[in-house]
Amino acid sequence: MVLAAVAGAHGVAGEVRLKVFAEALDAHRSFNGGALTLVKLRDGTIARFAEVTDRSAAEQLRGTLLTVKRADLPPLGEGEYYHADLLGLTAVSTDGEQVGRVVAVENFGAGDVIEIERDGGTRFMVPMNAVPEWDRERLVVEAGFVE
Repeated sequence: MVLAAVAGAHGVAGEVRLKVFAEALDAHRSFNGGALTLVKLRDGTIARFAEVTDRSAAEQLRGTLLTVKRADLPPLGEGEYYHADLLGLTAVSTDGEQVGRVVAVENFGAGDVIEIERDGGTRFMVPMNAVPEWDRERLVVEAGFVE
């Protein structure tokens, strides 16, 4: 599962800026099948990896996704989810209408927003608080939020 992406170099000593997708990032020390070893994480977004020793090496990591195995993630509590678990789910309204598939989960600061693509390719977004239930097969959206 993808936990973060390297946005670019930070400073001259090999640190990188991260775009973080999951709160669980600091619970892991090894990423990408052991290719990257986290030595230090500052402010949740500045990382130092043992294998990256200078700015040039840090710049080469730009765009690299930091991944871990699903089995290495902490168990979820009631009502919690991993974004990756929602991607690809069939979206239906509370009226029972099939409205499309979940194609993205974004967070712009006020909570998660689910992006749904209809069969014709048009997309619309709904806040996660408009999703009363979900499981491994479908995600239910309040009918009033369906465009």
